[in-house]
Amino acid sequence: MTKRRKIAFIRVWHSPPIATSVEQLLINSFPDFQVDTIDIVRLIKDNWWLLFTNVYYTIKEYGKQILLGKKAFKYYFFGTTYLFRKVHAILTDTLNAQKDELAFTFQLQSLFDTSLEGIPHFVYTDHTVLASLTYPDIDPDALYSEEWIHFEKDIYKNASIIFTRSHNISQSLIEQYGTQPEKVICVYAGSNTKTFTGNLSNDNYSNGNILFVGIDWDRKGGSLLVEAFERILEKFSDAQLTIVGAEPNLDNSSIQVIGHIPVDQVHKQYEKASIFCLPTLAEPFGIAFVEALNHSLPIIGTNIGAVPDFVINGKNGYLIQPNDVDSLVKALSNLLEDPEKCRSFGAQGRLLAETRYNWHSVGEAIRENILPVIENHKHTI
Repeated sequence: MTKRRKIAFIRVWHSPPIATSVEQLLINSFPDFQVDTIDIVRLIKDNWWLLFTNVYYTIKEYGKQILLGKKAFKYYFFGTTYLFRKVHAILTDTLNAQKDELAFTFQLQSLFDTSLEGIPHFVYTDHTVLASLTYPDIDPDALYSEEWIHFEKDIYKNASIIFTRSHNISQSLIEQYGTQPEKVICVYAGSNTKTFTGNLSNDNYSNGNILFVGIDWDRKGGSLLVEAFERILEKFSDAQLTIVGAEPNLDNSSIQVIGHIPVDQVHKQYEKASIFCLPTLAEPFGIAFVEALNHSLPIIGTNIGAVPDFVINGKNGYLIQPNDVDSLVKALSNLLEDPEKCRSFGAQGRLLAETRYNWHSVGEAIRENILPVIENHKHTI
């Protein structure tokens, strides 16, 4: 019998930094196994007829939501029950061809069910659809359909273990999806930016540079931050706001809009900042928070989603309620007027990154939970 020493790593896209980070995590954490990576989008493109057929089903299932501008077409394109079934069927055929060699399958995110009958299967995710209902001002009609959510439950049912990046998603899986608690393990996540060397260029936290990192300007609370920052300038005229990722059209000489830059360049912006601020309104995880912790920055974030895992209020930053501009102004003022507090908060955040939010620790936790499952599976076949 062929020795089962192969891992099938299944991700939706190959381009996001998290996709590369998790692939490298598996390679580093399981050096005694071969990691074969499968990109779902590439499989879909290879079956080109799926693209055209799924356009029809996207309009059929979500036409009303698209016309009303609930979400972008691309969001709904990956949420059709048709595509869910087809991707599962294609992956079943693909994985069956190497089934005798597979030790286990490992899936990044929870858009599709990529499990294979008879093979241990693991999911690593930062999101569930129903967790979105915990965010303020969420429109339930904008989410994926009830039928799709029924399929989503199969993802978790068919997994041997579901690894999460935050406790709110673990809670969602248990309370909203009825997943057995012993199948859900929070292992957190690491940073996708360059490893921080410890050299900050922020004048010992006194340069007044506030950093925002995020592409989705509205969801990440960008407009709220600008409103608060304009009030901040009345007291701290030398303060600066640096925006990375998003590209809003702003007319303020104290705001620098850098926009999109390569991921390997983002670390330079963290190193020049004194404060990291992301008053997000919905946050499945938020890797930028991890990057800020890693760069010893005090953090201001909202008390939603995964953010309370990152920010211990009054110890490494401040938690505020969503849409609370007054509290945001107060938190920014407290840090801008006290560089020593910024330094102390930053040091506590760095300690959290070193002990919890790094890929080595995540990999160790994943490996120690996977090995007993696959060892037990070997004795049952």
